Amino acid sequence: MGRSLAKTLIESHLVAGKAVAGEEIGLAADQLLLTDTNGIQSWLQFEAMGFPRVVPKRVVSYIDHQVFAPDSRNSDDHRYMQTAARKYGAVFSKPGNGICHQVHMETFSRPGEFLLGSDSHTPLCGAAGMLAIGAGGLDVAVAMGGGPYCLTMPAVVRVWLTGALRPWVTAKDVILELLRRYTVRGGSGKIFEYAGPGVQSLLATQRMTIANMGAELTLTTSVFPSDEITRSFLARLGRADDWRPMQADDDAEYDDQIELDLSSITPLVALPGSPDKVVPVEEVAGTEIQQVTVGSCTNGSWHDMAQVTNVVRGRRVHPSVSFVLFPGSHRILATMAREQLLTELIAAGVLVSEPSCGSCAGIGHVPAAGTKSLRAFNRNFSGRSGVKDDAVYLCSSLVAAASALTGVITDPRTLGAEAPVRLPERFAASDVGFVQPDGGGDVVRGTNIKPVPLGEPVAASLEAPVLLKLGDKVSTDDISPAGSAALMFRANVPAISEYCFKYVDPEFVPRAKAAGRSILVGGEIYGQGSSREVAAIGPMFLGVRAVIVKSFARIHRANLINWGVAPLTFADPAAYDTIERDDVLRIDGLRAALVAGTPIAVTNTRTGATFATTCVLTPREREILLAGGVLAHTKGATP
Repeated sequence: MGRSLAKTLIESHLVAGKAVAGEEIGLAADQLLLTDTNGIQSWLQFEAMGFPRVVPKRVVSYIDHQVFAPDSRNSDDHRYMQTAARKYGAVFSKPGNGICHQVHMETFSRPGEFLLGSDSHTPLCGAAGMLAIGAGGLDVAVAMGGGPYCLTMPAVVRVWLTGALRPWVTAKDVILELLRRYTVRGGSGKIFEYAGPGVQSLLATQRMTIANMGAELTLTTSVFPSDEITRSFLARLGRADDWRPMQADDDAEYDDQIELDLSSITPLVALPGSPDKVVPVEEVAGTEIQQVTVGSCTNGSWHDMAQVTNVVRGRRVHPSVSFVLFPGSHRILATMAREQLLTELIAAGVLVSEPSCGSCAGIGHVPAAGTKSLRAFNRNFSGRSGVKDDAVYLCSSLVAAASALTGVITDPRTLGAEAPVRLPERFAASDVGFVQPDGGGDVVRGTNIKPVPLGEPVAASLEAPVLLKLGDKVSTDDISPAGSAALMFRANVPAISEYCFKYVDPEFVPRAKAAGRSILVGGEIYGQGSSREVAAIGPMFLGVRAVIVKSFARIHRANLINWGVAPLTFADPAAYDTIERDDVLRIDGLRAALVAGTPIAVTNTRTGATFATTCVLTPREREILLAGGVLAHTKGATP
């Protein structure tokens, strides 16, 4: 039988293991992508491991989150990343050059190659027929030094698309529909490979939106074929020579298949709190809003900017609404200027901001307390916008633009006929934001850049209090909040650790320090969302030595192992209900059980009851965890 496109991509980069679902594999990366949030730790870890130069043929270090630099410590981080990139052989993307995923797709995407990124939305480049996977910063640092990226081989699910999108329905509605059907847990351990006659009706930018926001399904990645749509996209960027066809064999086998008729989809909105709380727009139409934003790596493309312009042309933004646009890249912004889109947007009262991640990560344009914000972004976890108890609705760019005109959530189908989006024959050339490495200069470290901490080896036994008992869908935003105040400390673990669980329990940090060693307990899909590694490093630094949950999100589980924190899973989920915060749990023989790969018994000293947990590890993961994480393991292995 033939191979799926996903399996073809994986096998062409396989350096360890077999591409059999459920087995650990090692992949050699062609390209790496680093951000100024998670990627700065990757650089520090790369240096801590002593590598002389990056090994993959293309490494790009982006400044795209903290573009506004409201504090000199942000600029210190930028200078560190630029000088490190110069010395060690990476391209540097300046602030304002754009969002890493959008810029990488436009500039460096090559069908058939493997891109590993320090950001969870790296799968956007799967829209170009690439294998594109997001990972924790330490995994990226290892790959920078030439090591393989290791993961469990996912199941490959074919998503068979038929039909075509109707007027006022967008690619954002496609991924929201999948979230409505399968929830944020539905893609765990899977790759979605899109196929079927409906694929040909989707432009490259629409495929980008779907592949990008597949991260919210907890997918390992998403893959589209590289076809004539892909070739046309690259040609408009002046990169036709980088195109090559990539598709599944006609008789390819899949682990599962789901079907989706694009013509059956309607405009959708995700309610505050989670991207999978999806309802038809008509159910929330009329809800008063005070802020509308469009952008992020999910909705910052030319297609999104043009759609918004078509809606607001000749109209005015409602007096009670602040409407902010974040173009995805400098290239898109330059093309918008050339094609007169900026003139139309400014006349309508739209604020066009720098090409950046911006308010998606709570940096700038934080909504007023107690107000509602409507955003064409990818995540709406509570507090992610930068204010506690926010109310962020997610939608398409068309729903956002229509609502900005009325001051309430509005079904765009009420506006009449939808104007078509015109694709430019050629996008503006844009390389002014890139700095090429020359191997010279010294790496400059500001006072805010601190040494990388080491984890400690797993103890023979552990007795510690449960500092927090958390529910389902705990995100990395819950663990280590977004927002400019915290993000300026991404290179300073002691400082950013002070923000751990800030919105969940303001007293968590002093309680953790007083406890010395501690345990966290949670429900399903613990650690969903951003790949931010500090959500593992921070708790580790504060003494958390084990996390016991019903299930983990893929990247966060890997991050915990990489930092020496034992990721334990309830053998019987009902045991979760027997635990209370501040219970002292005793884990006798923890290290021995991890070594043997046997169930791990945990005793609640308050009740005297014992329950079983599991920690299924590969031999590689076991060595890393027992040593106290990758850096501790590497240091111990160095003569």
